Amino acid sequence: MALRIAIRVRPGASRTAVGGTFGDDPEGPLVIAVGAQAVDGAATEAALRALAKALGLRRSDLRLILGATNRTKVVEIAIETDELAHLLTKLRSA
Repeated sequence: MALRIAIRVRPGASRTAVGGTFGDDPEGPLVIAVGAQAVDGAATEAALRALAKALGLRRSDLRLILGATNRTKVVEIAIETDELAHLLTKLRSA
Protein backbone atom coordinates (compact mmCIF):
# COMPACT_ATOMS: atom_id res chain seq x y z
CA MET A 1 0.00 0.00 0.00
CA ALA A 2 1.33 3.44 -0.87
CA LEU A 3 0.65 6.87 0.56
CA ARG A 4 0.58 10.04 -1.55
CA ILE A 5 1.31 13.45 -0.07
CA ALA A 6 1.67 16.96 -1.46
CA ILE A 7 4.87 18.86 -0.77
CA ARG A 8 5.91 22.45 -1.43
CA VAL A 9 9.60 22.93 -2.23
CA ARG A 10 11.40 26.14 -1.25
CA PRO A 11 14.69 26.16 -3.16
CA GLY A 12 17.68 28.33 -2.27
CA ALA A 13 17.16 28.17 1.49
CA SER A 14 20.07 28.75 3.85
CA ARG A 15 19.50 25.30 5.39
CA THR A 16 17.46 22.20 4.72
CA ALA A 17 14.28 21.92 6.78
CA VAL A 18 11.13 19.79 6.64
CA GLY A 19 8.07 21.10 8.44
CA GLY A 20 5.00 23.27 8.33
CA THR A 21 2.33 23.60 5.69
CA PHE A 22 1.90 25.85 2.69
CA GLY A 23 -1.16 28.08 2.90
CA ASP A 24 -3.84 28.26 5.56
CA ASP A 25 -4.97 24.64 5.38
CA PRO A 26 -3.40 22.51 8.15
CA GLU A 27 -3.65 19.56 5.72
CA GLY A 28 -1.94 21.57 2.97
CA PRO A 29 1.33 20.65 1.27
CA LEU A 30 4.24 19.85 3.58
CA VAL A 31 6.95 22.51 3.19
CA ILE A 32 10.50 21.38 2.42
CA ALA A 33 13.24 24.02 2.27
CA VAL A 34 16.44 23.04 0.48
CA GLY A 35 19.68 24.81 -0.36
CA ALA A 36 19.72 23.52 -3.94
CA GLN A 37 18.54 25.82 -6.70
CA ALA A 38 15.58 24.99 -8.96
CA VAL A 39 17.81 24.05 -11.89
CA ASP A 40 17.73 20.70 -13.71
CA GLY A 41 15.70 19.04 -10.94
CA ALA A 42 18.32 19.65 -8.24
CA ALA A 43 15.84 21.17 -5.77
CA THR A 44 13.34 18.37 -6.35
CA GLU A 45 15.95 15.68 -5.73
CA ALA A 46 17.20 17.50 -2.61
CA ALA A 47 13.62 17.76 -1.32
CA LEU A 48 12.99 14.06 -1.86
CA ARG A 49 16.21 13.18 -0.04
CA ALA A 50 15.29 15.53 2.84
CA LEU A 51 11.80 14.06 3.11
CA ALA A 52 13.12 10.50 3.11
CA LYS A 53 15.58 11.40 5.87
CA ALA A 54 12.89 13.14 7.95
CA LEU A 55 10.66 10.06 7.67
CA GLY A 56 13.47 7.60 8.37
CA LEU A 57 13.12 6.01 4.92
CA ARG A 58 15.39 5.38 1.96
CA ARG A 59 15.24 7.78 -0.98
CA SER A 60 14.18 4.82 -3.13
CA ASP A 61 10.99 4.50 -1.01
CA LEU A 62 9.76 7.83 -2.47
CA ARG A 63 8.63 8.51 -6.03
CA LEU A 64 7.68 11.81 -7.64
CA ILE A 65 4.18 11.50 -9.15
CA LEU A 66 3.36 15.07 -10.22
CA GLY A 67 5.06 18.45 -10.37
CA ALA A 68 8.54 17.87 -11.76
CA THR A 69 8.77 21.55 -12.81
CA ASN A 70 6.44 23.02 -10.18
CA ARG A 71 7.19 23.97 -6.58
CA THR A 72 4.13 22.01 -5.44
CA LYS A 73 4.59 18.30 -6.03
CA VAL A 74 2.90 15.00 -5.24
CA VAL A 75 5.11 12.27 -3.81
CA GLU A 76 4.23 8.63 -3.38
CA ILE A 77 5.67 6.88 -0.35
CA ALA A 78 5.96 3.13 -0.88
CA ILE A 79 5.49 2.29 2.79
CA GLU A 80 2.32 3.26 4.66
CA THR A 81 2.13 2.74 8.41
CA ASP A 82 0.32 4.35 11.30
CA GLU A 83 3.67 5.60 12.58
CA LEU A 84 4.40 7.26 9.22
CA ALA A 85 0.99 8.97 9.19
CA HIS A 86 1.62 10.23 12.73
CA LEU A 87 5.08 11.54 11.77
CA LEU A 88 3.66 13.38 8.74
CA THR A 89 1.04 15.05 10.96
CA LYS A 90 3.79 16.08 13.36
CA LEU A 91 5.93 17.52 10.53
CA ARG A 92 2.97 19.49 9.17
CA SER A 93 2.39 21.11 12.56
CA ALA A 94 6.08 22.03 13.01
